[in-house]
Amino acid sequence: MPSSPPSPPPPYADLIAHLTRTSVLGPAEAARMVAEVLAYFSETAPEFVQRRHGELQTRGLTNEQIFTRVAEELPARRVVAPELSVRQLRRIVYG
Repeated sequence: MPSSPPSPPPPYADLIAHLTRTSVLGPAEAARMVAEVLAYFSETAPEFVQRRHGELQTRGLTNEQIFTRVAEELPARRVVAPELSVRQLRRIVYG
């Protein structure tokens, strides 16, 4: 029976190995942690606004309070950049 080709290393294998060496996390736990962090930072601005609205609403805040807080939080939040075409990228650079 022919052997299957080796599977590629998981994304960010070097980070997973580093976390395993420098913390109490095992490889599976470190991989899950990296996946959680990547998912957290892959949120778009609309996804962040919707999620935070729901979270703050369950805490009993009014929409006025929620939208004020989200407007303050959003500039400090890392969100995924929108997809830009090559033309849009050129316009950013050359106007």
